[in-house]
Amino acid sequence: MIVNSHENVIEVEGLTNFHPQHIFECGQAFRWNWDGKGYIGVVADKVVRIVWDDKVLFIENANLDDFFTIWLDYFDLETDYGEITNVLSEDPMVREAIKYGWGIRILKQDPWEALVSFIISANNGIKRIKTIIERLSCRFGKEVLWQGQKYYTFPDIDALADADQAELKDCGCGYRGPYIKETAKLIREGQVDLSLLKTMSYKEAQKQLLKCPGVGPKVADCVLLFSLDKSQAFPIDVWVKRIMETLYADELRYSNGIRSFAEDRFGVYAGYAQQYLFYYAREMKIGK
Repeated sequence: MIVNSHENVIEVEGLTNFHPQHIFECGQAFRWNWDGKGYIGVVADKVVRIVWDDKVLFIENANLDDFFTIWLDYFDLETDYGEITNVLSEDPMVREAIKYGWGIRILKQDPWEALVSFIISANNGIKRIKTIIERLSCRFGKEVLWQGQKYYTFPDIDALADADQAELKDCGCGYRGPYIKETAKLIREGQVDLSLLKTMSYKEAQKQLLKCPGVGPKVADCVLLFSLDKSQAFPIDVWVKRIMETLYADELRYSNGIRSFAEDRFGVYAGYAQQYLFYYAREMKIGK
């Protein structure tokens, strides 16, 4: 990997197993949007555009310090996905899925943003999830200007803990509004400490997240996988359930359920397998 900087644009060469479309369209993050040139996203208080020409990754509105303190980790660029895909390709089903999502990387997102985002995701499609998050950010976040456009940071814990329920409803949160507000209060009061979850085991961290209103096993696993480095987490939504029941029907008859099967089958790489299978199921409309 070769990294250069020129006029507030980072250029990264030598990447493999990397493609922005696969990364941003696989359901793990909701604040990245295609603008005709690349994907524009807001991470913390940074607005960047990600452009990929099949050889070089361009990160616009970023310098070298940003790259090494934020983007290197955020895009998981130091993880060897070649090794991961080689191991997972021993399973013929996942090997086929990798052909469709070979460029997926699991983003290392902020746990607070991931937690709220996936509470919102319950019984919602991706387009609507993105709309609600954008409304929340516009109302409760901080304004950031870039190239004459206004963008907004994700709301902090205090902002949503103190939010009026009517305001949350206006943003489209629906029945999830009280969950978001109460979860923010739990975290502010220290009953759930997000900063400690990375140091806990997968099961311990999952138990802590399940204390939060609106958080069940699927939402907890999403937060654990996409923000807390728990690569054995295996979130099960409708698409993953369909593809697992379609591709592993015989094996599942002799298991204790999909999650248990995935843990036994894929081990510490279960989360990576989930992302390849999820993207493949959606692209191929499996089980629809």
